[in-house]
Amino acid sequence: MTIKEAQQIIDQWINTTGVRYFSELTNMAILTEEVGELARIMARTYGDQSFKQEEDPGQLSDEMADVLFVLFCIANQTGVDLTEALKANLEKKTSRDALRHKKNPKLRG
Repeated sequence: MTIKEAQQIIDQWINTTGVRYFSELTNMAILTEEVGELARIMARTYGDQSFKQEEDPGQLSDEMADVLFVLFCIANQTGVDLTEALKANLEKKTSRDALRHKKNPKLRG
């Protein structure tokens, strides 16, 4: 599925199963919450923290999908075409950082 298709599928889901979009501000708060849930799994799986005995470790892929779902909702609500936005962002990064990372001694083996 393409990014554009995902935006369309999520819009259809929201307008049928979800009834309607939450407000943009509510979705921003939900996005922050979902990123926090992703961060919790990352910190405990790859970082120095450990899962509490009674804590459900959750699924990394599911939390990433939750982040994308809400981000797509916000994009739909605000009229952002994420395909075009990502293309433009990659072009910006490519021109801005053409030599930056190659010159970074911290990134060399």
